[in-house]
Amino acid sequence: MHSVYRRTIKIVAFTKVKQDIFNYLIKPKYFSLIKIKCFSARQQTNLCNESLMLEKLPACGKSFEEMMKKVDSKKWCNLTEFIMYYDNFTQCTEREANNASCFWPNPLAEGFITGIHKQFFSNCTSEKVHWEDPPDEILITLILIPVMLTCAMITLVVWCSKRSDILV
Repeated sequence: MHSVYRRTIKIVAFTKVKQDIFNYLIKPKYFSLIKIKCFSARQQTNLCNESLMLEKLPACGKSFEEMMKKVDSKKWCNLTEFIMYYDNFTQCTEREANNASCFWPNPLAEGFITGIHKQFFSNCTSEKVHWEDPPDEILITLILIPVMLTCAMITLVVWCSKRSDILV
């Protein structure tokens, strides 16, 4: 969890630095020219190589599988047992998607991650909670207390309203 937090802070700090550099160093009259050049360059270089990404993602899955062998299969549903392994797996899939000039997450990466989830976590369904009434003694007490308080409040209001007639 700490590495994800640190990564978020780095991204925010980097974005702030990038924004400051842009505001102070680039003159506004060149902005439209720079925007056009950057946009056309981005279109040419950022084509997602899906086949490369699909070729590299199984290595992330294999690495995750090797790390999960260290965890008892009975503990696979307890996230605290393998959170670091899962974080490494997530970072690996993100890195491979970015290396293939693909956004992350994307439908192909999500499909791969879903397959890993089915492989390791398909038995981790949450059990339905079976609600029961409390024992009769507790139930009667829980019902009678508000009823008695309501009766007492009504009696108090009626008594006070009669007293106010006498006092006036």
